[in-house]
Amino acid sequence: QVQLVESGGGLVQPGGSLRLSCVASGFIMANYPVGWFRQAPGDEREGVSCITLTDKSDYADSVRGRFTISRDNAENTVYLQMNSLKPEDTGVYYCAASRWPNGCEAYGPNPGGYDYWGQGTQVTVSS
Repeated sequence: QVQLVESGGGLVQPGGSLRLSCVASGFIMANYPVGWFRQAPGDEREGVSCITLTDKSDYADSVRGRFTISRDNAENTVYLQMNSLKPEDTGVYYCAASRWPNGCEAYGPNPGGYDYWGQGTQVTVSS
C-alpha cells in the first residue's frame, strides 16, 4: 500500500526555520518525482517545490531562496527545509509523488501532476 506521511510542522515565529519530512512506505521514493504543496484556509492548494529523479529542483517564486527540497534515498524520505519563514507561509503542507517520471520537469510543483498524497502537516508562522 502506497503511503506518504508528513511531519515536522509546528508553530514558529517570523524569521524562524522548520524542516518538514515526507516518509514513504509501500514504494521506493527515489523512483518518483516528489513535490511539496500547501493550503491556507479558504485558499486553493498551491505548489511550493518539487524534485526530479535526478535531484534537480523547482520552486514557487514566493519561496525561492528560502526553501530547499532534498532527498535521502536511504531513508526513503524527502525533506523541505524552510528558512526565513513569513506569516504568509502558514498552511497545511502536503507532500505528493507523481507517477510520471518527468512529473517535476513537466508540471513543476503543480498539484494536478501528482497522484499519491500524504495527509499533511500544519505550519503556523506567527508572533
